[in-house]
Amino acid sequence: MRLLPQPATEDIQLTEVLHALADPARLDVITQLAAEAELTCSGVGESIGLHKSTMSHHYRVLRESGVVSTRQEGRKKFMTLRKADLDQRFPGLLDSVLGAVR
Repeated sequence: MRLLPQPATEDIQLTEVLHALADPARLDVITQLAAEAELTCSGVGESIGLHKSTMSHHYRVLRESGVVSTRQEGRKKFMTLRKADLDQRFPGLLDSVLGAVR
């Protein structure tokens, strides 16, 4: 198992998080992750219906902003929402965004 590069909790920046959450496809990813503990990147991508390379870009933006954590096992990548880290840095932000989406 290997974790892909992501910022430490104290390095997560509000502007980067807001940028990551500003795209409808990325909001869809976050909504799915909020409902599940962990999802594969391929499973999320299939449900959204965008091209694989486009989804890879969205996953990278989410990971590099600190919104999700991605780990790789063999050829599969698994994502989890960094809810605890985001709540620590920006209390209530993620809950507000998810509430507005639903």
